[in-house]
Amino acid sequence: MIDTIWRRRTHRVSQGSSVLAGTMSYASIRPREPLSELEEAVLIAMTGCTGLTMPDRPFEDPETHQPIMAKPNLNMYGRTAGSPDNAQGTHFFLINDTGTYFLRNLPPPQDGETAFSKERLMRRAGEAKVRILDRRLDVAQGKRDFPAYLDSNRFLSNLPGTTVLLPVVDLSRQYINGLMYLLTQPDGARPAIVDDRNFYRSAGVKRWVKKGFLNKDLKVPLGAIGSLRTQIEADLLLQNLFLAADAMGLGGWIHASISPPVLIGDPKFTKDYGSMLGFDVVTPRWRIMDLLRWHVPLPRFSNVRSNPIGLRYKGEYLIKGMSPPYYDSMADAVQAVITDKFGDKGLYMDKSLFSRIYKGSYGDRYLAEAAVYSPQVIECVQDICTYIYDTHGRFPAHCDAIHIPGVWLQVHHVDIEYYERFFRNGLTDAHYNHHRDWH
Repeated sequence: MIDTIWRRRTHRVSQGSSVLAGTMSYASIRPREPLSELEEAVLIAMTGCTGLTMPDRPFEDPETHQPIMAKPNLNMYGRTAGSPDNAQGTHFFLINDTGTYFLRNLPPPQDGETAFSKERLMRRAGEAKVRILDRRLDVAQGKRDFPAYLDSNRFLSNLPGTTVLLPVVDLSRQYINGLMYLLTQPDGARPAIVDDRNFYRSAGVKRWVKKGFLNKDLKVPLGAIGSLRTQIEADLLLQNLFLAADAMGLGGWIHASISPPVLIGDPKFTKDYGSMLGFDVVTPRWRIMDLLRWHVPLPRFSNVRSNPIGLRYKGEYLIKGMSPPYYDSMADAVQAVITDKFGDKGLYMDKSLFSRIYKGSYGDRYLAEAAVYSPQVIECVQDICTYIYDTHGRFPAHCDAIHIPGVWLQVHHVDIEYYERFFRNGLTDAHYNHHRDWH
């Protein structure tokens, strides 16, 4: 593992590629070679759930012995990378010569089997893949320049024979959950949320400040809350994938993807590039105050604030953001988060799940003793989220519901001769031995 990290390097040039670089120009003599089913299955496993996580946190304040929030997690599935409150909002698309696939975040196996086998990996990969396009996701020939591709990337990115893994992150669920967690602080430490895009006015919390539930002298802007760090998941998962590819002796390359609004099929770009991934995108109605709040001068420019909220395929929600029109109101969306956690069939009602995490009776003890969100916290967050949607015409307003990092990972078979010709120490033993070990 240490050797893989120490010697990790980007390898952009795949078998079958050509590089025009003056006197270092190169044309591969090797045929393009897509990744095998097993190679892709290993990469898919690196994006997914690996078991169950542990709520190893205190239940009460050691000084006051008052209960503290000990059930912030949105789910209990462990993954190959961490996530704030285990939101695990990151979804991956896999792109190869056979099509473009959405990868489901499958729950971990319940049979206790953790050993890897070729058959198990490939079966799980097949269960995860949903083919949403019967072709490699790409723009038309002649349009591989900005705003689709960036600079030199367009000559080596997303080529035949390569596999591309594209992350997108649903921020909306953890945005709601994170606000609730923020407001579980002790008396005097619960901040008054203000709106830095609306003259720092109260973000729907006036009555909660008057009640003393929120501290009027401790102000936190919505812009500072941002995306509640949930976007970091994708970066961690990409790095894991990169290291796994390198350890397998494959070429890995994290780089700028097709521009996010082009990728998702934002209406501003569909005329030139088509629907691409076909996300649901909403555009808030322009209001006169948008001139001051968002510097949008006229209604015809309102689409600069378009917001991707989810993805549907054949009537199924593959990604469902927590906002209208998927829900009748933001209060309903907040309640849906609560129901998924604490309702009759919610996460924290599943005793069998926690019996797989804890030994003996400790799972039941955790469920009985650890605190949940108070009614005041839930109602206050409903007011904040309703304010955001009513004031700005979208949710969230200060970040997108679906975050597209704008980078993806390409994995391919390295052109050995290219790196031998031009570079010192350009390859590792894993690269030289890849075909022996994997084919």
